[in-house]
Amino acid sequence: MPQTNKQITLALTGASGMPYALTLIKSLLKAGVCIHLLVSSAARVVLKTESQLDVPAAPDKAQKFWQDYCGVEGGQILCYGKEEWFSPVASGSAAPKTMLVCPCSMSTVSAISQGSSNTLIERAADVVIKERGQLIIVPREMPFSVIHLENMTRLAKLGATIMPACPGFYHQPETIQDLTDFVVARILDHMAIEQRLLTPWGYKHK
Repeated sequence: MPQTNKQITLALTGASGMPYALTLIKSLLKAGVCIHLLVSSAARVVLKTESQLDVPAAPDKAQKFWQDYCGVEGGQILCYGKEEWFSPVASGSAAPKTMLVCPCSMSTVSAISQGSSNTLIERAADVVIKERGQLIIVPREMPFSVIHLENMTRLAKLGATIMPACPGFYHQPETIQDLTDFVVARILDHMAIEQRLLTPWGYKHK
């Protein structure tokens, strides 16, 4: 497994689109990235609905669950509770400089855009914004209301990258996984993490 020494904060919230998150987790781990994983209560409900995964609420049990599910050892994936304020992601001096929220619910978009910081996910995003790091938001909603658009515009003005889960079709997908891979590949590209899920436009993989 390649070692990149790269760390990211990955938050899963209560929007549809958990196949994106699961493919993303596996791809990041395969690239040797250390994941600081935050899973909201609503996200656990969606995970069970869409992927039949019953993720424990307790951070220590959740960490063991993800290690077993992904086949990795301790240290590469770290889980925290929603109010674990002493975790690294809550501090500008210790948090990873990159954070990804995938999938991102509109309530989470709203909270982050207003600087609410009522949960660890919101606080972690606030830290990345104030430290001028890389924040990527992957909303899965349609249609967008004016409220949604204004909140996302506010985040974009603050430097966040908004990447709606909108797969393309020019690569001639044959399966749902092909569509999932398209979105995940674009996310990985934006984080400068090597991926083999999708051939870049105009190139061929060696």
